[in-house]
Amino acid sequence: MKILLSIIALLLFQSCQSGVPSESGSMPINHQQWDVLLHENVDVDGNVNYKGFAKDSLQLKSYLGALVAHPPDADAWSKEEQLAYWINAYNAFTIQLILEHYPLKSIKDIGSSIQIPFVNSPWDIKFIEIGDIKLDLNNIEHSILRKKFNEPRIHFAVNCASFSCPNLRAEAYVADRLEEQLQEQATAFINNPNYNKINKNQIEISKIFSWFSGDFTKNGSLINFLNQYSKVKIDENAEIDYLDYNWSLNEQ
Repeated sequence: MKILLSIIALLLFQSCQSGVPSESGSMPINHQQWDVLLHENVDVDGNVNYKGFAKDSLQLKSYLGALVAHPPDADAWSKEEQLAYWINAYNAFTIQLILEHYPLKSIKDIGSSIQIPFVNSPWDIKFIEIGDIKLDLNNIEHSILRKKFNEPRIHFAVNCASFSCPNLRAEAYVADRLEEQLQEQATAFINNPNYNKINKNQIEISKIFSWFSGDFTKNGSLINFLNQYSKVKIDENAEIDYLDYNWSLNEQ
């Protein structure tokens, strides 16, 4: 069954390739190949089978090759098509980065033992080349996803290969379901006690909400944002504390 799914994904990918013009006016790529890999190698809790991804390395490299060769065309692609592309790209290239250094206990074991953010962390390694531009994971997250799309829910969709990161979704993001997928990710993350402990008058929440507080407070307070998704309605004056972040590899 696994071999059959891989063959089907490869055929779908090749079909997409044949109908995609280069450069301007390019059609969005098909993310089915990535979808198959995620279904096979990510469990319901978002834990990742990195050994399985390593066995499927040819399929992964094929998908990454499609991303590299067909960057989004802002004039031809919808916002949803572009956003799905960049979220999938971030997650797929993160898997590739882990595999290049596997086995390891944490993504933070990659690179210098003394890491300076935006200088020499794993997220600053320029191992990605999309179009003619060399990128690192920070470029995708901060210069593209955060800067261009004004979508705070991306923080629940991109995965940093660690236990305290929001779960890697076991399916690819796609334009026609993107709103539904982002809503599900936000709701699942905020209400998961492994990441956030929410009571009416006191909350202990992920440091993601501290690190990127500006993204969550553009249209109101942080508690206003959380209450859009929290099953427990939080008092506006609730005490806020932040939980320690577990950078251990999110491996099955």
